[in-house]
Amino acid sequence: MSEFLKFFENKVQIAALLFMAVVYLIRLAWLFRFKPSPEKTWPIGNVNRAIRQSIAGIVLPKRMESARRRPGFYTQFVIFHLGVTAAIAATFIIPYRPNLFRIQSVVLGFQIVIGGALLIAILRLIRRLTTPALRIVSTPDDYASIILMILFFAAGMLAVPNHFEKSEWPLVVFFGLTALLLVYVPFSKIGHYLYYPISRFYLGRMMGHRGIFPYRKDSTPSAPPQDKP
Repeated sequence: MSEFLKFFENKVQIAALLFMAVVYLIRLAWLFRFKPSPEKTWPIGNVNRAIRQSIAGIVLPKRMESARRRPGFYTQFVIFHLGVTAAIAATFIIPYRPNLFRIQSVVLGFQIVIGGALLIAILRLIRRLTTPALRIVSTPDDYASIILMILFFAAGMLAVPNHFEKSEWPLVVFFGLTALLLVYVPFSKIGHYLYYPISRFYLGRMMGHRGIFPYRKDSTPSAPPQDKP
């Protein structure tokens, strides 16, 4: 392995990770400066349970109307994010646990998962380009994010075998795209995963406080306590 590739796989990636972490810390510090509005209604629900179920909603498709009506989209969501996880894992395995990718079954498994995500990403781009309603609401960041993910998945499939002795270019392209994504993600829609647990926490707290989530057929709002004279 050349010194250039070693430098690219290690120091460049670490620098990009640190940059992303610093941006996220700044953004979180800014977010938590805003205090949530106090509730002015009587607490009639199970707040803790509502928060747990709100955050866990992503793995409970039956509780989401969109997933119940169009289960295929939820399946695509799962495949896409499994591919993201596999590709990110590969960026750490290749430089720090390369022996794992000497096992052909592991390499094949990663390529299948990343390849599935690549297919979903291409389908998403086609859908965004061919659906009039999506074209209207799409921004340049929407297109840039999905195109970058397509390139990232494609490069990941080629890089996973880690055959640097044959050619280093698949690895150079893969880690180059990884560094680019790490710098770009905090400023793009891909960074939505940072806000998901925060937004779901506050949503669950509000809905649980008001007793409208989680819904139970046998639940009826209790009357507010009466002030004593």
